[in-house]
Amino acid sequence: MPDHLPTRLWQELKRAPHDRHHDWRTPILATQGIDQSGPQARTVVLRHADASSWSLRIYTDARSPKCAELMAQPLAQLTFWSKRLNWQLRVSALATVDFDSEQVKAAWERIRQSRASADYLSRVPPGYIQPSGEPAAETTRDSPLRHHLAILNFKVSSMDWLALSQDGHRRARLKPDGLLEWLVP
Repeated sequence: MPDHLPTRLWQELKRAPHDRHHDWRTPILATQGIDQSGPQARTVVLRHADASSWSLRIYTDARSPKCAELMAQPLAQLTFWSKRLNWQLRVSALATVDFDSEQVKAAWERIRQSRASADYLSRVPPGYIQPSGEPAAETTRDSPLRHHLAILNFKVSSMDWLALSQDGHRRARLKPDGLLEWLVP
């Protein structure tokens, strides 16, 4: 396992976006809040993982606070937990927010045919306080041409892997340059 750890981790990350039951499909994203609000953490859905570029991709509503937070402070951390493997993976990364590239347009063409399109067509932003009796976001949709899809791209700078075991925990830090350091759990 030690020699193959980077390959094994990327196998799991690459599989997660395509397997609805994979524990790593929904990591926790932590960002630095704006205006002294402190750290902000929320569950997101992993959409793509690329081992060759050490990058991860997540979709979000462009009006979501996480976009503003990452634009103000692009350092982020994603935490993955797998009950099946008993593994935790903390990924430190530099984020970029993509609002209108060819990648966003291509992603929108795939999403617009699904029920998930409603998430990106609402007239009101995520976190909006709905007065009692206001219609759900699905019934207050903008034109399909006015979607609010954004892509968060994460360039991974390091991974901290922890394996929990009755035989003894193991921990390692991995870097894109191939550095693998074994750490005390």
